Amino acid sequence: MGDFNLALVIVAIIVCVLVFIFNLYLLVNYQHPDDANQAYFPKFVVVLGLSIAAISILMLPADVANRQACRHAIYNGACNLTLPMKDLWLAIYIVDAILVFFVIPFAMFYYEGDQDKSLWKRAKSALLWVIVTCVVCALLLGILYGLLGKVDFTVRHLSSTTLAFPSSWEFSSGQQCIGTGARQCSAYAASASSETTWTMRTTFPEYVVALATIVGSVLFTIFGGVGIACLPLGLIFSFVRRPKAVITRSQYIKEATELAKKARELKKAADSLHQEERSGSKGRKWRKNVKSVEKEVLLLEEDVKALEEMYPQGEKAEATWAMTVLGYLAKLILGVLGLIVSVAWIAHIVIYLLIDPPLSAFLNEIFIKLDDIWGLLGTAAFAFFCFYLLVSVIAGAMMIGLKLVFITIHPMKWGATLMNSFLFNVGLILLCSISVIQFCATAFAYYAQATAAQEIFGHTLQSLRGIKYLYKYNVFQIVFIVLAGLTFVYYAAFGWRRKKPSGRFQLSS
Repeated sequence: MGDFNLALVIVAIIVCVLVFIFNLYLLVNYQHPDDANQAYFPKFVVVLGLSIAAISILMLPADVANRQACRHAIYNGACNLTLPMKDLWLAIYIVDAILVFFVIPFAMFYYEGDQDKSLWKRAKSALLWVIVTCVVCALLLGILYGLLGKVDFTVRHLSSTTLAFPSSWEFSSGQQCIGTGARQCSAYAASASSETTWTMRTTFPEYVVALATIVGSVLFTIFGGVGIACLPLGLIFSFVRRPKAVITRSQYIKEATELAKKARELKKAADSLHQEERSGSKGRKWRKNVKSVEKEVLLLEEDVKALEEMYPQGEKAEATWAMTVLGYLAKLILGVLGLIVSVAWIAHIVIYLLIDPPLSAFLNEIFIKLDDIWGLLGTAAFAFFCFYLLVSVIAGAMMIGLKLVFITIHPMKWGATLMNSFLFNVGLILLCSISVIQFCATAFAYYAQATAAQEIFGHTLQSLRGIKYLYKYNVFQIVFIVLAGLTFVYYAAFGWRRKKPSGRFQLSS
């Protein structure tokens, strides 16, 4: 067992280093050229936040491996676990909450501050906003913890008769314990009056994690439910709507002229909004118009990219067109594979979480069998399914952001992502990662049984006063399935249609 424990520690250290290097690679390749060699603090927050999110997801497989080190112990206390997983869980999620509610808002306020101001004034303004947020959050958390920071466990007092130790063993598979009925113990026949509620106060860190999980669960349910359907179907229908052939030069000139006209309209609108900002009239109408312009710019960039695909230019035009065709084939393959994963997720939620008793352990059994084949297969499969949920959240946020004006979109583009978009998406990933872990700990309860995550997310969270009914009646899972179903119907009805060019853009008056 000692060698196994040492191996677990070594693997954990190596994984953390690899995650940090990979996130640094993402930052370098996704960042906008305007942010090169500057904005070092937001970049540090981005790398730290992505690392925390990735490590938190990988911690559940580590928790399972940590518990398996003591699988031969009669009870948990009979073995010294390699890693103090409960303390690590609480630490990682306290850091998660601090990043989401304090550090990332400060970095965003600082980055988006008036560039004409000095660094000190920008930092001072951002700090004031964060201090106000801290005071409000501290008061709210303190009041809620004082009033509702308790867990209510339903328990039943069981009692049974005793028998003298027999000289020969009289129990069998038909009669496993003391009692008169087959497969029924004396204690099983306890009256309903023996059931009572055991109330105890939870720790403050666990309560902070629970509230952060609730906030994240709302976002995860909405964005994840939409994203788990639109992510694979978006790739598939992107292949369906692909350009079938290269357009003529006259068609290219006509389309480019229309796009140039649209670009001039957006530039005029942006100049008007910038003038309003300088005059100090930044009201609700101004913010709405800013979001509208941002969405129109994003759609214009997509139209320009599509036009460039349909009419490749330069000496390597044929090679460019061939790569475009291969790119759409890759989208089709990834879309089909993603659709299989999405259907597997939805089927698992229905047959394991919504149906009582569960029809099958489904993915739990698959992970366990993969672990039996090779120790890291089940872990890798579990991590893949969790990461897929996170990617679905980002895809759902993008889709809803494009459809609803009041939601700001922050697209992630290779070599063209500004730090505020990076910070927004990292905050969303961190906030939803808590809920993804809670969701996975519930969905894979059989695979992750007797772990520290089960203790935090399975028992404490689902018995917390005031919010336990959301989990008792599977509210989040039901809404998740409904939104996924509606998105599937939407894409089946409208996903194959080509996007019609928008008319003349005008600001809201």
